[in-house]
Amino acid sequence: MLKTRLTQPQILEALGRAGHGSQVLIADGNYPFSTKLGPRATLVNLNLCPGLVSVTDVLETLLTAIPVEQAAVMQYATSGPYALDSDPPIWTEFRRLLTAARFTAELQPIERFAFYDAAGGPDVALTIATGDQRIYANLLLTIGVVFP
Repeated sequence: MLKTRLTQPQILEALGRAGHGSQVLIADGNYPFSTKLGPRATLVNLNLCPGLVSVTDVLETLLTAIPVEQAAVMQYATSGPYALDSDPPIWTEFRRLLTAARFTAELQPIERFAFYDAAGGPDVALTIATGDQRIYANLLLTIGVVFP
């Protein structure tokens, strides 16, 4: 029996193979998982139903298992049907959870199509599909170093 909060076997296996500089994508239910999956990424489907499991549930649990060096988000549209006037509310949640895990850097917004390219790149070790329905709830984490 494991004593850690993270017990999902596929996630543990993928993280065990990853290392410093490897990336983890936690994505919302609108993300195109099958067409934007990195060539080395393990896809773990936690999208049980709309709203479950949430990106923030996954992030909170992952932060008990890995150090985070960088955190990137998909830049929101400023025009069109999905346009926003300010940061999506989910980004406030990301910042709160990351800060609680001693992450001190800023979220890095990446333009939508550049985000898809980054999240489908060879450094992505793990892609986690969630059922989160909040828009712009995609987070690309870079794993940091565990110091002795």
